[in-house]
Amino acid sequence: MIMTTLYLASSSPRRQQLLAQLGFDYEILTPDIDETPMAGEPPEALVERLARQKAEAGLAMAKAPRPVLGSDTIVVLDDRILGKPRDRADALATLASLSGRRHRVMTAIALATDSGTRSRVVTTEVEFCALTREQIEAYWDSGEPADKAGSYGIQGLGGNFVRAIFGSYSAVVGLPLVETRELIQSL
Repeated sequence: MIMTTLYLASSSPRRQQLLAQLGFDYEILTPDIDETPMAGEPPEALVERLARQKAEAGLAMAKAPRPVLGSDTIVVLDDRILGKPRDRADALATLASLSGRRHRVMTAIALATDSGTRSRVVTTEVEFCALTREQIEAYWDSGEPADKAGSYGIQGLGGNFVRAIFGSYSAVVGLPLVETRELIQSL
């Protein structure tokens, strides 16, 4: 029998795959938190707050005294947070704004225990190639961007638009592997 060593406060299949890659045993918790940004809240503060809230809400739900890992990812262009698209028009506008430009992807991780919460933010720059209207529309029609921050998934078809990445690929997918391993091992 494999013993679970921690909880993951996320229903994201991508985060689950990445955490499994690290070799840690875990169970899933799905806390429900309000992800609305506070007035004037900088992007880095927002993503870290959300990861901490997920981990701490998960800790309150946990049935066993194990650490809880929370994570959140946001896409930032010109200090503007690009969330999940509201609809087709929003996704097309977002992808057009990313076309031929660099943007930042911030992923925060937080590990909550009975003795407190530790967190880190990993920022990666992503550069898109120039996109045509036809490419953007075809990508939307694929269904992939509908539930993704910034309207794209680097691990899927959206990766075809990425000219360069400066930082952690796994953080852009949703869980920075090196920093997550270090945070868990620091316990």
